Amino acid sequence: MNPPASMPRSSNNRPLATGPGNRFSDVTGLKLGHAQAHGRLTGCSVILAQNDPSGAIAAVDVRGAAPGTRETDLLSSENLVERVHAIVLTGGSAFGLAAVDGVMHCLEEQGVGLETGYGRVPIVPAAVLYDLPVVSVGQDPKIRPDAAMGYAACLDAQANPARVGANQGNIGAGAGATVGKLFGMARTMKGGLGEASVQVGPWIVSAVVACNAVGDVLDPSTGQVIAGARTSDGRQLGDTQAMLLRGERLSRVLPGTNTTIGVIACNARLNKGQAKRLAMSGHDGLARAIRPAHTPYDGDTLFALITNEVTETPDFILLNVMAAEAVARAIVNAVRFASGVQTVEGWIPAMADL
Repeated sequence: MNPPASMPRSSNNRPLATGPGNRFSDVTGLKLGHAQAHGRLTGCSVILAQNDPSGAIAAVDVRGAAPGTRETDLLSSENLVERVHAIVLTGGSAFGLAAVDGVMHCLEEQGVGLETGYGRVPIVPAAVLYDLPVVSVGQDPKIRPDAAMGYAACLDAQANPARVGANQGNIGAGAGATVGKLFGMARTMKGGLGEASVQVGPWIVSAVVACNAVGDVLDPSTGQVIAGARTSDGRQLGDTQAMLLRGERLSRVLPGTNTTIGVIACNARLNKGQAKRLAMSGHDGLARAIRPAHTPYDGDTLFALITNEVTETPDFILLNVMAAEAVARAIVNAVRFASGVQTVEGWIPAMADL
């Protein structure tokens, strides 16, 4: 992908401060894998923390009003468990949380988990997005991510730790993602999964995001809407915020039927409390790239994973800036790499189609 011309550039014409591969796995020791359903547009993505046998320090920040999550309470800074072994991002609404069971079984078979004295228990938090309406003709709407899909995504992560250019668009948790839904599915566009990384000195912050927002996606470097609700004839991009302020009537939207979820990774030495702040800063980037963001209809959730690889003490404000930038770029990539799909309710175009 060539970045938009307005994006800040360095002397070698790369986007300013972009990581070496501009992908999530630029933070070494973390692996990303996916699995999709064969009979429906849905899937899951698994992030494995294999930089250390004990896992990676983790935190989470939930901003949307309708989240679907698992094992997020243990990530609070006052709670005992500090490290996780994997994180799951999945479609399928609450049904999709079943994918976590497959990831846990896969890791247990490999001896990965928290030692309890009676066996190792893999710690695997998760977040879901709602993609149930995105069904193509002849597909079964009751097919959702399950344990078998989670198991397959876990194996995929281990087999493809640095897959170049294949972690974006209609893949994994982004397979059935859509954006721009406040005026109905007939005017929506295709969302997806995106990744990006930012590097300053030895520090790298990367992000992988499944964008299924009720709002529009903007390019923060220009402020222009690049995917979202279309005009009433369906032929052009609209602007949800402008249409709302003009008084255009909303479609009926159910809470929790959208949601943008993702993981921020950082190679600096940080504690659990600082990881939380990094996740919080990631939501700044989410709000720059999605408008409106953190609505009553979204369950926007961002995790942070810390690998403690770089011993040099970082400027923590710099890391916060990098986290917001990585998330915003990953969201833009999610729609730039998406492909349009035909569903029972009609064609859902991607950014490239318009």
